[in-house]
Parts: sequence; C-alpha cells; structure tokens
Amino acid sequence: MIGPSRGRAPPDVGSIIILVSPDQSRISRRTLLRSGGLAVLGTALVGCAPDAPAPVVTDDAEVSRVPPEGERQAGIASPSAVQSQLLVAVFDLDGEAAPLLAAVGETIVALASGRHPGLAGIEPGDLTVTVGVGHRLASAVLPDGPGSAALDAYPREDVDERHRHGDVVVQICASDPLVPPLAMTALLDDHPALGERWRQRGARGPSVAVRDGHTAPRNVLGFVDGIAAPVTPDELAESVWIPDGPAAGGSIMVVRRMEIDLTTFRRLPIAAQEAVIGRRRDDSAPLSGGDISDDVNLQAKAPDGAYLIPVDAHVRRAHPRPAGVPLMLRRSYSTDDPLGLLFVSYQAELRTFTQTMERMSESDALLDLTTTTAAGAFLALPGFDAQHPLGSTIFGAS
Repeated sequence: MIGPSRGRAPPDVGSIIILVSPDQSRISRRTLLRSGGLAVLGTALVGCAPDAPAPVVTDDAEVSRVPPEGERQAGIASPSAVQSQLLVAVFDLDGEAAPLLAAVGETIVALASGRHPGLAGIEPGDLTVTVGVGHRLASAVLPDGPGSAALDAYPREDVDERHRHGDVVVQICASDPLVPPLAMTALLDDHPALGERWRQRGARGPSVAVRDGHTAPRNVLGFVDGIAAPVTPDELAESVWIPDGPAAGGSIMVVRRMEIDLTTFRRLPIAAQEAVIGRRRDDSAPLSGGDISDDVNLQAKAPDGAYLIPVDAHVRRAHPRPAGVPLMLRRSYSTDDPLGLLFVSYQAELRTFTQTMERMSESDALLDLTTTTAAGAFLALPGFDAQHPLGSTIFGAS
C-alpha cells in the first residue's frame, strides 16, 4: 500500500544461507514472547524481506538467525520469513564515514551472532540490521551517482527540517519485540558519533497467502499490503539491486512516515473504501476481477463505460506500468504513534519511486487521507564481510 501494485506476484525464492548448529541458530518464538515482549499491533504491514530461506513465524514456529555478512545486506531481501517488528532511525554523522561504517558493521555481526552484551543475553533470533547513507555523504564520493540525490518534497507533507534527509539510516527488524530497541541502544552506545534525528517503531500481524511462497499482511486500513513484490532473482536484479560500480549490491532506500486519517476512512461504506484502494477488502481481489494473485486490469470497464478500478484508486495510480518504472520492493509497517504507516521501499534507481510518486500526487484517493511527517532517501550500502568492511567499496577502507 502507498506504493506501486502489480497484481500477480511471482513465487518466492530462496538464496544461499550459512548453516550453523541447531542449538545456536534456532529459538522458539513462544519462548521469546514469554520473555516479556511488547504487545504486537493487531493490524498489519509488510515485513523486512523476501529471499533467503527461513520459516514463516507463528507462535509455535522457530526463527533462524540471519547471516549479516554477504554480497548484500540482510533486511532488504532476506530473510523470507517476514519479521513482525521494525525500528528505523535516522542520524547525523559527526566525523568520517569510512571508520564509522566499518565499526558499525562489526557491531552488526556481534549483534546478529548473539555475542553483543547489549542484548542482555536475549537471543537475536532473525535480527537484521540494514544501514544506508544520505545524499550528503553519498554525493561527496559518488557525484551524480546512486544515492547522491535528495528526496524531493511532495504534496500532503508536513515535514520539518529535523525529519527530512539525514546522514545515516538504520533499519532493524526482528520477530522478538525486545530485540530492535536493545540492538539500537547497543549500536548507539558503541558509536556516539551518530546523532539521532528521529526514530519510528512499527509492527505487523499475521500475513495472508498471495500465491505459493509469497504472503502479505493487512495494514491499519484493513486491506492486504504488499501483494505485488519482486521476489525472483531476475526481478530483484531488475528492480532492486544497483547493478555495477562501487555501490553494486546496494539499493536506494526511501523512508516516509505517514499519519492516516483512519477515522474518515472508516466512516466510508466498505464499497467506497474498496474504491479508494482498488481491491476488495475481504479477499483482496482486484475490482477488475480475479483473485488476490491476479494482475489488476486497468482497462476493465463496467457496462456503463466506467472503469471497474476507479481513475483515482490507489492500485491504479501506484501501478508501475503507467509510471514506466519497474516494481519497487516495499516494506510498509503499521504504526500506532502516530497512527499510520511507515513506508520503506527499495529500488535500483530513485526514479522508480519519484516517477511513481509524481503520478500518485496527481490523483490518488488514498493519499488524500495521509500526511507525511518524515521523509528521506538513502543509499542502502552493499554487503560486507571481514575482508570488505561495511561501506568500504564506496568510502574506502578505514
């Protein structure tokens, strides 16, 4: 939701994972929840990733640790099991980027392995930490390159200076609600050069099946969010990953926090709500016909000549085909303070978002009910390992 939609979503696929011993890699989520976790929102949103194999999390299922090192950062297209908890924070950086990012990478490895004392002995489970840099840092080393452009302002925004842009973004996802705030606190304790601008927590509830290997959750509006997503290696290569240069293996990350006028939306009859979205609420089928996995038919008309999917419906205005862009990998989380959505998307080029947003800004019935209060675009860094510190392909070794 609040992003492009392409009805039929391809099946999920796995990627290579590092195997560790069962006693180190798996922990019951029921055990995690009994440790005193915060209550999860009953509403839903899209989680942190499809790609590396991991079991879908339920009360009785187990979660696997996610390797933090590799060609690409975790938390963009891995793990495949959607984590229920999100914490995003944006920072200013006081100092040089290269040594700070390299040290942050070391902290991430310690957190994901469960060795960091900041976790207070709590298992990290499927913790992922994803780091990006803002246009000020990116443009200094990659003029006119990926991440060098700032995100423009758009209609229906009320964003002050503190909540726009920033030098560093950190996205932390996990199934245990205790883990993200502990991990964020540990990261800030280790790296005082990061000066916080703003942060936002989000949560998701159970997902519904879209098609084999792909699920999506409902959001605070009551509609399924994230039906269309690039999940095959070819689709991810086309839509998400920067293909070459120093930023190869990275992605462009857009973050927007939106308050939703849920009271007004709920007052609408269900048929009117469905017209705003362009899908049925009960089964998420497009108003043009078919089921949840079918592509929306933007040309389908009723006998009287009216479009079955209204001209200002969200799925029409956000569809990538009229905008002339590929799919973006969206990660929208429901929030309770403020009540709304935290929109996170990944794309190989910023224009995928901006061209979609320009089309939505012209006429999108859903956007009329939102106010964006924080926004920024970041270069999500390529992956890292012991020989190639986080950020080193762009900023050099520390």
